[in-house]
Amino acid sequence: MGDPRKIKSKYNRPAKPWQKERIEEERILVREYGLKNKEEIYRARSKLKTFANLAKNLIAARGTQAEKEKQQLLSRLAKLGLVKSGAQLDDVLGIQLRNILDRRLQTMVSRKNLARSVNQARQFVVHEHISVGSRVVSAPSYHVPISEEASLAIIPTSPYANTAHPERALPPMKIEPPRPPRDDRRGPRRGPPRRMPRREAPRGDKK
Repeated sequence: MGDPRKIKSKYNRPAKPWQKERIEEERILVREYGLKNKEEIYRARSKLKTFANLAKNLIAARGTQAEKEKQQLLSRLAKLGLVKSGAQLDDVLGIQLRNILDRRLQTMVSRKNLARSVNQARQFVVHEHISVGSRVVSAPSYHVPISEEASLAIIPTSPYANTAHPERALPPMKIEPPRPPRDDRRGPRRGPPRRMPRREAPRGDKK
């Protein structure tokens, strides 16, 4: 037997792991997109960096082959919904991390109101309740192309296909009454607190 193949990591971790601004930004993204951990952010960031490096190399390249690869890259990104049709390589450099996270299957399920929250959308996807076209996809990080966006739905055999299911019904919004002005909440003003007379301890009989 030969040596086992060494599996390479599909993402790169931050070079400076203790940057406060980046940590706060990642914390917001994890909560907003319902991510399992920060590795999903690193994967999306690595994919973004790959597209940016390809665009930079093609901007500096010349020739027929470079023009062909340029059109292939722009066509691929347009199908993925990251750039518009007719975009240029400069538009590829303008793709943000949120643009990639917005095309995740988990995010699309939540924004199509197939789930009440992004966390519930992740549960539906992992438990194989979501279909993309004619196939069931159980990967929350699946990148939904433009051509498959309209076919995103809950499988007919799922109990959640019924819109009246309790897990799909949106919770009623709680309408709170307007708060009274600050002076009214305090109530009528009272005078100074009454002081109780101090009781003296009984003194013993003097001899």
